Amino acid sequence: MGNGTSLRTQGLRGRKVRAMPIRELLLDTFVHMPPLGALEAITSEDAVRSPAAGLHSVAAILAHMEFWQSWFLDRCDGTALPMATAAAVGWPTVSPEGWPPLVARFGAGLMRAAEIGEDRAQLSRPVTPAIEFPPLAHYTVHDALVHVAQHNSHHLGQIITTRQLLRIWPPPSGSYTW
Repeated sequence: MGNGTSLRTQGLRGRKVRAMPIRELLLDTFVHMPPLGALEAITSEDAVRSPAAGLHSVAAILAHMEFWQSWFLDRCDGTALPMATAAAVGWPTVSPEGWPPLVARFGAGLMRAAEIGEDRAQLSRPVTPAIEFPPLAHYTVHDALVHVAQHNSHHLGQIITTRQLLRIWPPPSGSYTW
């Protein structure tokens, strides 16, 4: 698209297409069920149970998601938090008692991200200070929010698979069947 037209807005046969709003990408049903639906009715005991040696528990995966979601949102707000110095830092430990507050923090973070995404004037603003990791150094607020949505989506699939292995799937309100 050498004429300056964004791939994001260039549709088939030259028609303009709407960029998906951040709220839809983070909270709504498109390629997966809504995130909080995937977490429905998980007991604290089941949340911290690993389905097999070497596999993360649902709580561990969600703690990882919440860690990075919170980090990116703080960076979108201009808080200069350094990147984790080791992968293990981004995998906080969760006790059974820590499960309900973790779910609440994750849900609040989703809403915070959606609210940031609704401020169209902020979406094109560069994340400041720039993220210290070269592939992300150019990120705008929009890029950071899409990154969060993609990261969450990836790990939601792991949570669903983990729930299946623990035989606690589907949630009581149901799930997709295809």
